[in-house]
Amino acid sequence: MTESLHALSGAYVVDALDDAERKAFERHLPGCLDCQAEVASLREATSVMADAVALTPPESLRASILADISTVRPLPPETAPTAPTADVVPLHRGRKRLARALAAAAAILVVAGGAVMWHPWHQTSSTTQLSAADQVLAASDAKHYSIDFNDGSTATVVRSANEGKAVLLTQEMAAPPSGKAYELWLRDKAGTMKPAGLMTTAGDHKLMLKGDAENATGVGITVEPKEGSQTPTSKPIAMFELGRTSA
Repeated sequence: MTESLHALSGAYVVDALDDAERKAFERHLPGCLDCQAEVASLREATSVMADAVALTPPESLRASILADISTVRPLPPETAPTAPTADVVPLHRGRKRLARALAAAAAILVVAGGAVMWHPWHQTSSTTQLSAADQVLAASDAKHYSIDFNDGSTATVVRSANEGKAVLLTQEMAAPPSGKAYELWLRDKAGTMKPAGLMTTAGDHKLMLKGDAENATGVGITVEPKEGSQTPTSKPIAMFELGRTSA
């Protein structure tokens, strides 16, 4: 049992243990100098990797790590038939265990500014998870509707019927008047304007509109009180007709 706990040091550092394994290892750790040293060295190694530049792991690295893990599996504990087993790990087994832990740690690729992890036991390469707004922008049926304002700013609505959502993109948008906000609206087939979100600051924005964009016929922007309104209280400063697309 002690030897099996030794083998968990690498997985412990990368937070890959289940609750039962983690609790067992944490009970074992204070009394095991070998594991304490391994955990400390692996944590130092992973902290160094956290400062590395973003890289896409090549397939050769994945294959190499998988091959290493399969060849450095710890040996079963050696016991003497006439004497109790000492809680001492032979040097050759300790090296193999450490190599296995280092292989696990090497599989962690920490991307600067984020926390993307690649696990070698996954059968496919990990991919960056798109946000809901980016999924709309990347949709195969995404259509763009743009308006240019007199001050040089622009606003674009991107609607995907497959996603049932729409996103508003702005460039150099002027700030709303003091105490006010830009409110976004989805117009349904009956002509009713339904609240779809607020924009309270100037600049460039990427905002997912709330509500059913699949069946909407238009998207409007009005100037409203900063807390928003349930129905428009001013004429739209922009109205995107979703039946007509722009390039």
